[in-house]
Amino acid sequence: MELDGHVAIVTGGSGALGQAVTRRLLAGGASVCVPWIVDAEASRLRVSMGTEGDKRVYLARADVADPASFDPFVREALARFGRLDILVNGVGGFEGGDLVSTPPDAWARMLTMNLTTTYVACHAVLPSMVKSGRGRVVNIASRAVVPPRGGFIGYTVAKSGVIALTQALAEEVRGAGITVNAVLPSTMDTPANRHAMPDADRSQWVPVESVAEAVAFLAGDGARHVTGALVTI
Repeated sequence: MELDGHVAIVTGGSGALGQAVTRRLLAGGASVCVPWIVDAEASRLRVSMGTEGDKRVYLARADVADPASFDPFVREALARFGRLDILVNGVGGFEGGDLVSTPPDAWARMLTMNLTTTYVACHAVLPSMVKSGRGRVVNIASRAVVPPRGGFIGYTVAKSGVIALTQALAEEVRGAGITVNAVLPSTMDTPANRHAMPDADRSQWVPVESVAEAVAFLAGDGARHVTGALVTI
């Protein structure tokens, strides 16, 4: 129980990766707070993760892209558990298209879903970590944007921004007992990806459980000297 007594916030917890990360952190002994937007997500999350009635799980409506919605969620998590040790920024989304074919709304959507949510969550959680002198921030970026590539330019720029934010923030909090790292998965084996690419060779796809293991390691005390790292999977 390497995370026994620790408290985590996992954004994007309703997705395939988010659920795997939540299960892994719970298995390590942590309490986990997961924001949701759609009404049906809360009960579905508890059932699908096998956490119905688990007092270590706090689910509440909150929009991670909106500080006016997410900040109260963070305050309530602190009030319930008294501490916040881990932040996993797992909210994200993908849309293809080169620059000319990407309309402004799709561009804004990619930046909001992937980058703005990471900023909002870090901005809300970091003060409590600084105050306690300890914290682990793990951001989810993408192996597909290293090096930056065309064809899905909104996603590329947004996830590249997550990488830059990770490394810059790691420098800002260096020496404060807080680490900031990013996990960069290749194509993950999720229901959504199977639906989108039904004829693809899935033999090299990454199981979400493998990504969750990397997140759990970076969230634990064993990685206390690892910061600013980009872990490709």
